Amino acid sequence: MTLATMSVRSSAYRLLDQEVRGLAARLDRVKPFALQETMVPAAAPSLAAQTAVERYLATGRQDLRRMVTDYQDWLSSPDAQRVSVAEAQRRLAFLRLRFNAVLSQLDIFADAMTQRSEQETGIWLAGLDVVAEDMLRLPGGYYRPPPVICYLDRGHGAAIRRARTRLPGGGGSPVAIVRMPRERMISGSGIASSLAHEVGHQGTALLDLIGSLRPQLRAMQPRGGIQGGIWQVYERWLSEILADFWAVARVGVASTLGLMGVVSLPRAFVFRVNLDDPHPIPWFRVKLSCAMGDALYPDPQWRRLAAIWEAYYPLAGLDSGRRQLLTTLEAALPQFVGLLVHHKPAALRGAPLAEAVAMRGRRPDALRARFQSWRADPQDMRRAPPSLAFAVVSQARADSKLSPEAESNVLARLLTHWALAGTLNAYAACLAPGRAGGIALAT
Repeated sequence: MTLATMSVRSSAYRLLDQEVRGLAARLDRVKPFALQETMVPAAAPSLAAQTAVERYLATGRQDLRRMVTDYQDWLSSPDAQRVSVAEAQRRLAFLRLRFNAVLSQLDIFADAMTQRSEQETGIWLAGLDVVAEDMLRLPGGYYRPPPVICYLDRGHGAAIRRARTRLPGGGGSPVAIVRMPRERMISGSGIASSLAHEVGHQGTALLDLIGSLRPQLRAMQPRGGIQGGIWQVYERWLSEILADFWAVARVGVASTLGLMGVVSLPRAFVFRVNLDDPHPIPWFRVKLSCAMGDALYPDPQWRRLAAIWEAYYPLAGLDSGRRQLLTTLEAALPQFVGLLVHHKPAALRGAPLAEAVAMRGRRPDALRARFQSWRADPQDMRRAPPSLAFAVVSQARADSKLSPEAESNVLARLLTHWALAGTLNAYAACLAPGRAGGIALAT
């Protein structure tokens, strides 16, 4: 090895050493959220969610710090002198990729955490966390629901990063993270529909409903012809349909009204046919929501909403191909909805799906009666399960018994109450483990 080569190698290794020390210095400045967020206590995510996130990120930082230390030790060892400069650089490049992946995971949770410092918004988000966890809770102990964290973002639609799904750089998310459209804060049917739909994705995954329903739909397909192809279309849309089914079961007509608000677009978009899209054709999706609502909670309102939707977007004027597709899909609706309602997945231990997810007291007539009783005693509203409160308020809005302005004010107060109650109950549980008590949030 010439002196010139030795000089280049020495300089290269010094530069690599400086680079890895720089990574270590930056890693030391990555602090837990508990040390840097300025949210008031009532705006904080649940203790379970905070603990899960902090533990997950702390483990990632520890693993990364160990990798950095190992590289530093290796770089100064005799083994490093026996490999090429290119190999030493390659190892650092992979270490840097891992470093950036850990920071990307931090950013995912930071988006949800930093909004908690916004006045009012942070507390409303904490209230939405409580609502989401109530929407995910299923009587019967069929699964253990993960913690949920909500945040707002621009855009028209909501989304969820489900718990236990892969994060950038590897590892499963310790919590479910729900992104809500900022423009829907606070609209009763709008926020309830979006939240319940995204929570539905998590719930159906925990029950593996797609895995249990798919074989039944595929068994219908060998019939061939148009009818066989229709079941293929239903199968492709199954994930979104099941999330809509969950939403209707949890918040009733709020789900359908919120969906109508989201997909009320120019006619070309409402009738757009893209069978590779996992979302149903918007026109048909609303009709499907009405049919599922009528199956779960029978009431004339569902047929009325379907008729209003047809008046908004009549089939007249469509080309024959799209019109035939939509009418064929609609003709198969009763059979498909019947399949959903009576489906008995293994996860439910023999219980029909509708029986497991439909909630007592969510039929429209029961919601109307509860709204009248709440007008006489508004404090009862605070003692109800949050998803029930959303269903009652949205039903009143649908019946024109509550103005949009009053609805928004009522829900803002409820979200604040749920955020505060959840925080105080968590404190009480920490101070007196195993003791019942705290502010009532009925289940």
